[in-house]
Amino acid sequence: MANGKQKKGAPKKSAVAAARGSVVVKKQVPWGTIAAVIGIVLLAAGVFGYYYVASSDQRAQREREEAAASFAPSEDNPDPSTDIEGVVTEEYAAGAHVLPHERVAYDKTPPFGGPHDGNWAACNGIVYPEPVRTENMVHTLEHGAVWIAYNPDQVQGEDLDQLKLRVDGEPFMVMSPYPGLDPPVSLQAWGRQLKVDSVTDERIDQFIAALRRNPNTYPEIGASCDALGPGLFDPDNPPPFNPEPPGPDAKPMDYQGSAGAREGNTGSVGGQPAPATPPAEE
Repeated sequence: MANGKQKKGAPKKSAVAAARGSVVVKKQVPWGTIAAVIGIVLLAAGVFGYYYVASSDQRAQREREEAAASFAPSEDNPDPSTDIEGVVTEEYAAGAHVLPHERVAYDKTPPFGGPHDGNWAACNGIVYPEPVRTENMVHTLEHGAVWIAYNPDQVQGEDLDQLKLRVDGEPFMVMSPYPGLDPPVSLQAWGRQLKVDSVTDERIDQFIAALRRNPNTYPEIGASCDALGPGLFDPDNPPPFNPEPPGPDAKPMDYQGSAGAREGNTGSVGGQPAPATPPAEE
């Protein structure tokens, strides 16, 4: 008969409870998992922070462009550049082309109109690291491009990067160093020029909004800015800038053009048909 006594060999209840408590005490905290989660969170935060900081210049540029959007041409205001303080306007006849070895005695520095090389410099968002022959750069303006020139001794580092943001990959934009330029930055469109002292000047973006491919201000509507290629104009090996003053044989501003120079958008060179260029981007 059961006499209420604990069977021999059975652990006492207090001993079982103590053993369970010991198991609970000995169970380890998953520090490895916690550290891994913290590491992932910190990594994600670091990556996000890096890209946020790295993209800050792009965001600032978008804000500048949005602020300048009101300067886009319209039916009521075909040339908004007239509302931008400091813009110089000149009337230039179009279509006068010179040969690759000929120079023009330009009346402005940098020039923004007048006779120019029959081959245009590639101007679809290209940033030239070295100065480019002026006569080729002026031809880009006839096609509706905006040319940003800068003094390489005065515009460097972050300032140079801010200028590049306006040009790199942007259709009908081109940029190049211009040694000896004063002030540090000058913007050119056909018949229009703006010189500024700072790369953060809001008028830079206003000028671009007002004059890039503005059909009311440039002569060769629909002309291309694509590269012509080796033998004509190679953007990977462009004709160099000549810092010397033009000599007595330089062509005057009223020059009518040289025989054999490339003519028009897809004209001729030396009497032979030139390669056709693709239509301009819309």
